[in-house]
Amino acid sequence: MEIASTSENSLVISYLALRTTVGILGFALPILVPIGGMLIFKSGIQSSLSSYYYTGMRDVFVGILWTIGFFLYCYRGYEPIDNIVGNLACIFAVFVSLFPTSPDGSSSSIANFIGIVHLVFAALFFTTLIYFSLILFTKTNQNTQSTPEKLKRNVVYRMCAYIMSACIVLMAIFKFLPDSVASLFTTYDPVFWLETVAILAFGLSWFVKGGTIMQD
Repeated sequence: MEIASTSENSLVISYLALRTTVGILGFALPILVPIGGMLIFKSGIQSSLSSYYYTGMRDVFVGILWTIGFFLYCYRGYEPIDNIVGNLACIFAVFVSLFPTSPDGSSSSIANFIGIVHLVFAALFFTTLIYFSLILFTKTNQNTQSTPEKLKRNVVYRMCAYIMSACIVLMAIFKFLPDSVASLFTTYDPVFWLETVAILAFGLSWFVKGGTIMQD
């Protein structure tokens, strides 16, 4: 009985560590990549996080995406659909790196097509992340009553999901703005900052889920 209890506790700790690791990676991506680019390769802020694929921080950018994908693949939820979404999130994260965004400036028709594929997989990836925060993380065991801390965590999860959703909508709006209007905002790198906010929200959601803060 004691051995079984110890094994169960180890499993719980491992899952909490997995969730926390995903959260840390979510924080690391929009912070480590730009700062590394500026300090090591003297590159300024790029038009988007995905544009760091064309800088010296490419390996870091791709490596973090693949690592996030691996951990999401390993994650198991309450229902089969949760596991399916985790597996899809892994695939989408990997494909985001395999199909890079279009390089800034003029590019070939092939590069533009690959860039469109990149946007599709990026949107699908964020959709799975929103599912985790809005649907999966807010679930409660039907045999137990939600604690006050759990209800507070649910507020954080939903806020993170809403922030990610808002960022995606704003990026989509910016993408379809007429060039004459979009040029007014280009100087401020709106896609970069919206991606950064969205991924930080994703990281916070998983960080809370890992039990690092706001525990019962």
